[in-house]
Amino acid sequence: MKKNLTGTTTSFKSDEEASISNRASELITRMESVPFSRWHVKPRVIMGSATFFDAFDALSLAFVLPVLIGLWNLNPGQIGILIGSGYLGQAIGAIFFGWLAERFGRVFSAKWTVLLMSVMSIACVFAGNFEMLLLFRFIQGIGVGGEVPVAATYINELSVAHGRGRFFMLYEMIFPLGLMLSAQIGTLVVPSFGWKWMFLIGGIGGLIVFLFFFMLRESPRWLISKGKYDEAERIIEEIEESTDKRLPVTQRAPQAVVKSNWKELFSPFYRNRTLIVWGLWFSSYFIANGLNNWLPSLYNTVYNLPLEDSLRAASVTNILQLVAVFACALFIDKVGRKKWATIAFVVASLLLIALFFSGASSAYTVMYLGSAAYGVMGTITVLLYLYTPEIYPTRMRVIGTAFATAWLRLASAIAPTILGFILGAQGITMVFMLFACVAVIGALVAFRMIETSEKVLEDIAP
Repeated sequence: MKKNLTGTTTSFKSDEEASISNRASELITRMESVPFSRWHVKPRVIMGSATFFDAFDALSLAFVLPVLIGLWNLNPGQIGILIGSGYLGQAIGAIFFGWLAERFGRVFSAKWTVLLMSVMSIACVFAGNFEMLLLFRFIQGIGVGGEVPVAATYINELSVAHGRGRFFMLYEMIFPLGLMLSAQIGTLVVPSFGWKWMFLIGGIGGLIVFLFFFMLRESPRWLISKGKYDEAERIIEEIEESTDKRLPVTQRAPQAVVKSNWKELFSPFYRNRTLIVWGLWFSSYFIANGLNNWLPSLYNTVYNLPLEDSLRAASVTNILQLVAVFACALFIDKVGRKKWATIAFVVASLLLIALFFSGASSAYTVMYLGSAAYGVMGTITVLLYLYTPEIYPTRMRVIGTAFATAWLRLASAIAPTILGFILGAQGITMVFMLFACVAVIGALVAFRMIETSEKVLEDIAP
């Protein structure tokens, strides 16, 4: 019997078991030796399209709310609860579909998240009052919450150590792109055709993407972790056939096959990683989604901008995020995950403090400083989808990411609700001071991250 670094007991009982371990290591080595090629395009496009509509569905409510506030006479508390209900559903979805992905596969789980969120987006079209929309958004949130962590894990597992940060971050740009285009579409569609069209577009688009999921191959790393070596090898052979190029990779040492157990997240080896990453998810999304969901309504209700101007001002936020994430994708492997996240939190806190001291006196001050802070924070929110799957082994990669993203859902549910009441009681400036304080906490947590750049996943998390 032998205890590995994680504290999990393993054993090498026979020559057969040693042979299995050797084969697993050999398959991982072969996979790591193949650079990114045309084979990787299809999964990135299909899974990326699902992530696009995930972002679209997540943000659609923000551009519908300015209309519904007047139509249904919603107060700030109801607005916060409506926003928060979707995120509560997302927290449940992240855990449930994360468990499903560990048991039945990444592609299997992601496919049904897309179907659920698309069907419920269409259901939102038929919501005739606050209560109905609240229920539909909650159920839709279950699908939305499950898709992104499973998709992020899937793309991460298809990546190799060399250039993984850039490859993954360019894929993850689809999410802020989805947010940006959602904002542009919302600005055009809602005033011209009505609020229901936002939900209809997201639902129909998602159903089309769902059909393409039947073309995807399963993650070889997941198959290897389940002992399905022949199936994994067939997929790795496809990857090898897609290019003649090879990367220099040292033959990996045999590794014991360890059964998945979610309790290992809190083992001595992984406990600190788990707590740190939970803090990062909570703090970054408390700020990012708090800003993103409230800004359209703030421009309209606090600064009295017309509906079209409010939506146009809010769309600036998502454009800046896309630019910032692209810069992050180019430099993340050189700068490193830890340094980038720490600096980004500090910069965001300074921008939000400046907004507080300026008194948030005009819509334009909020648009420039608030949008810049959101853009910087957006790099962290995307970076976490790269970093979190890196710090856990294949046997619990999705469930570890799912538990972490549950904290983003919790933060995203709490933030709008708290902000609704703070806005009514203390005014707009205290909202931005709260954001600044959370950003400072985030910077302190980010300083405790481990660096994962250019390392093989199996070396980061044994």
